[in-house]
Amino acid sequence: MSRASQGTWPESPRESPQGSPDGRITGALLAMLAVLASVAPFGIDMYLSAFPRMATDLHTGATSVQLTLTTFLLGLSAGQLVFGPLSDRYGRRGPLLLGSAVFVAASVLTALAPTITVLVAARLLQGASAAAGMVIGRAVVADLARGRAAARAFSLMMIVGGVAPVVAPLLGSVLVGAVGWRGVLLVLAALALAMFAGSALLVPESLPPGRRGATRRGGFRHLRRRAYLTATGTLVFSFAVLMAYISASPFLYQTVIGVGAVPYGLLFALNALGLVLSSALSSRLLRRAEPRRVLALGVGWLLLASLALLALALTPLGAVWLTVPLFFAVASLGFILGPATALALDAVPRAAGAGSAVVGAAQFGLAALVTPVVGLGGEHTAVPMALAMGGLAVLAGVSSLLFPAPLPAPREPATAGGGTRPGPPSVPAPTRDLTHSKEQRS
Repeated sequence: MSRASQGTWPESPRESPQGSPDGRITGALLAMLAVLASVAPFGIDMYLSAFPRMATDLHTGATSVQLTLTTFLLGLSAGQLVFGPLSDRYGRRGPLLLGSAVFVAASVLTALAPTITVLVAARLLQGASAAAGMVIGRAVVADLARGRAAARAFSLMMIVGGVAPVVAPLLGSVLVGAVGWRGVLLVLAALALAMFAGSALLVPESLPPGRRGATRRGGFRHLRRRAYLTATGTLVFSFAVLMAYISASPFLYQTVIGVGAVPYGLLFALNALGLVLSSALSSRLLRRAEPRRVLALGVGWLLLASLALLALALTPLGAVWLTVPLFFAVASLGFILGPATALALDAVPRAAGAGSAVVGAAQFGLAALVTPVVGLGGEHTAVPMALAMGGLAVLAGVSSLLFPAPLPAPREPATAGGGTRPGPPSVPAPTRDLTHSKEQRS
């Protein structure tokens, strides 16, 4: 029976890192890591519709309730910077289970919080502990796969990432009427418990003792490599394009374009479907194409769609036409997020946890800065959103162009007859990264 039929992720020997348990990612493991990566949309979107009831029940204002969202995002960003390096030093499984257990306890505390002060503090702890699954999940993939195999895995994880932002608010809006906001948060606690159980049963230790301790020896030093910085820049700026769209979408669709709540939900779901389909197509392309080529395709697509959106926003054409470039801009990210993540973490194999931490923290940090910018012009214009998306897409394009080029393949020696001697099978040429070379010499 083939490995594919057994539910494992086939890889070539070149793509299997030394020291990994078996060089493969099972289907069950990949599904579990995708669920861990989707904690953010469930933690953010599930309870949004309950904000008015929360303000009434806790005898507070809307600003204080919104602070529970801000503290969750802060915890999510800071927690990745803690759990990522910890997993480089002590292994993946221990910090993952610790974070998952704290996530369960913090989720229960949010549902039982008697005051807004306790709720805000609990949400901060909830976000920080939930970060463990996100950051360590990426590091596990980086431990077990390289190159195209890693990029395919990250692209398939994006399928769940594209579905979660649609399912979470719909589920929350249904539950809040039936069980109230505390019931919604208890459902989130049950999801946290399921994540803990899944992590304990399905996620193995992927970092052997001999490869640990990068942080103790200066693991963040490895993150200065050009390949890591440029791939991370491309990923972070592209993700910020998505967050600019998400934060502006309610006002864009319902106020600027003028559709109701139900059509808005359908249009939002349609764009999410585009992201899911493009992620699936990206995973198929990565069976033959190198991640950097798929990434270039996605960045070019994102640039064209974002600039077309800006051009339409600045013209007097009907606002309904904005939906077309928006769909393609969101769909293009399926060709970017997976390959860019793989290229970034491939560049820092000795510090995948720290590398994953900085990627995640930078994603949510820039997203937090971009979110209020798109609303500066008020809720009756799409220009601020289009400007933000266009500018961020340009920055993603510039960052991708700065990615180091592959070194030329070595020439085969000539034979006495003027031909070339048969050599060993060719392998992908390494990328030219001067910082990496300097560190190896040191």
